[in-house]
Amino acid sequence: MRPKSGTPRSSDIAGGSGEVELRFGDVTSETSLREDGFRGERFDVLLSCMASRTGAPEDAWTIDHDAHLTALQASQSAGISHFILLSAICVQKPRLAFQHAKLAFEEKLIGSGLTYSIVRPTAFFKSLSGQMERVRNGKSFLLFGDGMLTACKPISDNDLASYLADCVDDEDLQNRILPIGGPGEPITPKQQGEELFALLGKEPKFTHVPVRFLDAIIATLNTIGWLVPAAKKKAELGRIGRYYATESMLVWDPEKERYDGPGTPSTGSKTLFEHYGELIRGETSDERGDHAVF
Repeated sequence: MRPKSGTPRSSDIAGGSGEVELRFGDVTSETSLREDGFRGERFDVLLSCMASRTGAPEDAWTIDHDAHLTALQASQSAGISHFILLSAICVQKPRLAFQHAKLAFEEKLIGSGLTYSIVRPTAFFKSLSGQMERVRNGKSFLLFGDGMLTACKPISDNDLASYLADCVDDEDLQNRILPIGGPGEPITPKQQGEELFALLGKEPKFTHVPVRFLDAIIATLNTIGWLVPAAKKKAELGRIGRYYATESMLVWDPEKERYDGPGTPSTGSKTLFEHYGELIRGETSDERGDHAVF
């Protein structure tokens, strides 16, 4: 595991049974992976859920590509024959640094000779729950454009985890690229907002943000970036935001040049709106970290 403040002990995760052992190491160091992770033992499967925290170019290539390549090399030395990779569905139309970094590693994994399962999930619940407090506090729900520009089939953490675990034994999920979403029909941002207002018992109130407003911010930051390097990094974050504001998280049909809702596979049983209800009732919480936008 990558070290992180507040990470639970192995006994916390395993319920005190000792069935899980956490080992911490530097994912950018093959030596650390060998000595702190594998420790000379043999393993059957490596499952990686690593991802850059911001998507900024340097972070993306360091983690989404280089660290994964290091893990691939270390796993081969440990006798691992199956590599399960949690990727992202947005790499279908790569325009951003982290998408190119992920695709570059996917290609190397496919060519490595190992059995592989490349899982490309759609949106996560925590990425779509950021406006909960805005709405709860009486503010409007922010929409880009008319709120119908994009759609997704969000998937819960538990349903995705079950799918990843199935990749270990299910041969139908091996040596394949696997786009996957949650249950139900695709949901637009406007539908997300309408349901959130309904669950909170409030009258719907939306603020529409033109996409060109994002374009203006990105252009300004790019210009400032010639003098202030930090601004260029913020411009990249702006491009990431614009991408998600204008591209659906669904399977892309290259022949028809459109996103395919019915063609996006579904798994699991929990819906985004059930998650909203749990958040409202205080039955769960989202650790959003760098997913916090609003």
